[in-house]
Amino acid sequence: MLTHQLALTVEKPGLIDAAALTRVAAALQKQATRDFGPIWGVSASVSAFARIEDVPLGYWPVIVVADVKGAAGYHQDQNGQPYALVEVGDSWSLTASHETLEMIADPFGKRLVAGTSPKPKQGRVQFLVEVCDPSEDDAYAYTVNGVMVSDFYTPRYFDPVAASGTRYSYTGAIKAPRTILPGGYLSWYDPKSKHWFQQTWFGGTKAVIRDLGVFDSAKFGSYRAFTDEMTPETLRLGKLGAKSAPLRAARQAQQSGDESTEAQAKMWLSGIATLRKGRK
Repeated sequence: MLTHQLALTVEKPGLIDAAALTRVAAALQKQATRDFGPIWGVSASVSAFARIEDVPLGYWPVIVVADVKGAAGYHQDQNGQPYALVEVGDSWSLTASHETLEMIADPFGKRLVAGTSPKPKQGRVQFLVEVCDPSEDDAYAYTVNGVMVSDFYTPRYFDPVAASGTRYSYTGAIKAPRTILPGGYLSWYDPKSKHWFQQTWFGGTKAVIRDLGVFDSAKFGSYRAFTDEMTPETLRLGKLGAKSAPLRAARQAQQSGDESTEAQAKMWLSGIATLRKGRK
């Protein structure tokens, strides 16, 4: 099995301190290896690079930028290789996790799975595999090493009917196939009309369906770049602020983890000092 190599890096040095960058990269690596990989049958590594110029050839970058200016999400470079842009903010790790997992699941943004449309009388359609979109809201996030990361759906998400005891998302927040949660969305292609559609839940008491129109391959290159462009509501995930209870919980978990790792570091340093003293 080939391992996808991803690089977590920054547009400009100093945008994020090195400790934060490496901490988030380590959390994303653990999420990809422990949580995501076994469920989706993929292998990936996530490494941190303090400068974008240090990213080796063959790595797909997830680049943290100061301001995305409408360019957040998935893109492809001039060689057709994927990369993602993440806007810096108090909860940028949630967005970085989202982009990382979706890049691992569908590197080129064109993976489709057939199923019955949520739109009445539309029949069979093809869903775009965007594993974090239906439960992307921070309410369904969880922490890895005290870092907030995104929930994601499992391959059973596209089952034709619900079955008891089935896991539809990693956290268990999604309870039935092809459903979305508040703050989430789902995208699909209708072969009869040749239009793309979305079911979104960005406000109100229920989800709504909207027609995105015809995909422009010359402009967007991939289906995922198209749906990201058409869904600006997701930009808020990188800047949740004090209103987010999950972010506050993640910060508390990180503080507790920092105290433990500091104690561990002191133990290691003490051991090194003892060895040096003994050798003298």
